[in-house]
Amino acid sequence: MKDIQFPVFKTKIKGLDKKFDLINPESRKQYFEAKAGPEIQKIKDYLKTNSFIAYLLGKKSAGKGTYAKMFAEVIGSDAVSHLSVGDMIRNVDRELVDEELRKQLIAYLKTNYRGWISFDKILDSLENRSTKTLLPNELILTLVKREIERSERKAIFLDGFPRNLDQVSFSLFFRELVGYRDDPDVFILFDVPENVIDQRIKLRRVCPVCNTSRHLKTLPTSKIEYDKDKDEFYLICDNQDCPECGKVRLVGKEGDEFGIERIRERLDMDEEIIKRAFSLYGIPKILLRNSVPKEAALESFDDYEITPEYVYVWNKDKNEVEVEQKPWEVVDDNGVVSFSLLPPPVVVSLIKQLADII
Repeated sequence: MKDIQFPVFKTKIKGLDKKFDLINPESRKQYFEAKAGPEIQKIKDYLKTNSFIAYLLGKKSAGKGTYAKMFAEVIGSDAVSHLSVGDMIRNVDRELVDEELRKQLIAYLKTNYRGWISFDKILDSLENRSTKTLLPNELILTLVKREIERSERKAIFLDGFPRNLDQVSFSLFFRELVGYRDDPDVFILFDVPENVIDQRIKLRRVCPVCNTSRHLKTLPTSKIEYDKDKDEFYLICDNQDCPECGKVRLVGKEGDEFGIERIRERLDMDEEIIKRAFSLYGIPKILLRNSVPKEAALESFDDYEITPEYVYVWNKDKNEVEVEQKPWEVVDDNGVVSFSLLPPPVVVSLIKQLADII
């Protein structure tokens, strides 16, 4: 990200030569223990009697939810909750069509909503909302308060708030506004190159039958086909739980071919929010980056922590697709050639920085 210097952290440990499989849950557990065991224990001990609210601030499709869920995997889902404002609103949409749940929702809003906009207009904005229009800040706060009350005092990763510059100011006093607790809050700022976000969108693929989601560059299926006429490679769904799969080609979602250009306005707003949050006083900040300059990568990380890129080659002699693997090389927003990182090393950095704060 331009204008903010995100430091290059280091997870490589001298003398630790074991290569961990970061896809395998058991091996990943051993990896985190080896890389951040003392810090993990410190956070676990802290959460026995305390909690925190962490605001996840990063550009759309930056992977914020992935990092939060992996943190919960490491620390324990019984102590950590990932609250996505987007998911929360979609759940409210479902509540509104259920008569009993709708009554409960309206009763909660009548008791807890405070704001300048009348209650009838607030309810109308919720029932007839447009995906292009943000809901009033006061309504979002009330709905988030309800979710926090349901969280049983877990530590909370709040994803999707603040969403605009006005909400940044709200977030500074969020704990007092919801009247929940006095535990610390923290901004977690993510630096993900737009080049990476663009590739994530353009090359994601989904099965039209079972909705299995994969990625042509970084997360292929076990079966790949080549269309000679179109000179194009296809992932074949290998979901063993779906009897219709095995021959179905994964396809791109409508509009994905445009990449980040369809969300350019949103990305620009996200960057302004991150810059505003970075400049604020009085609240701790954790800085995370998912790519590092190429020349620093091998000194700071083990090779298995770098995102692999899968390249496909058609072997005419064998009449089959051959798959080659190499580190995923990207250009960051400052024009620096970098390697993309897998989520686990980024979460190691998150754990270590958070352990220093609490």
